[in-house]
Amino acid sequence: MDDRQFRNAMGKFATGVTIITTSVNNEAHGMTANAFMSVSLSPKLVLISIGEKAKMNEYIKESGKFAVSILSEDQQEMSMIFAGQIKENRDVDFKWMNELPVIDQALVNLTCNVRDSYIAGDHTLYVGEVTDLSLENGNPLSFFEGQYKNIS
Repeated sequence: MDDRQFRNAMGKFATGVTIITTSVNNEAHGMTANAFMSVSLSPKLVLISIGEKAKMNEYIKESGKFAVSILSEDQQEMSMIFAGQIKENRDVDFKWMNELPVIDQALVNLTCNVRDSYIAGDHTLYVGEVTDLSLENGNPLSFFEGQYKNIS
């Protein structure tokens, strides 16, 4: 199979949309990602997957912490900003939790300390121990076959 066929196959798995953030020297850094999952209830662990060449990979290694903001259906533009799909510079007014930037009004904001990391192919998998969370009501922003979707 070629890379495009594999990518198309993986696109058949509908996911939520998150923004992964961290802070280095009090400067916020973020990226859009859909490679996120819950790992364990006790202890409370989540997993994110970051490309080896992504700047975010180095930022998380340096900070030892990250946050995950699970986006609502009204936050597609925010996702596009952090995915580099909107080219003009936009200021993002972060909310801060546990000294980490998070996306205001996201359905969920989690802060995590890196517990483990594993290189897997061209990505690093970070297992984070959840240190805090906040919840909001609403519907999620979803991603399927390379396009944003709303469930409502």
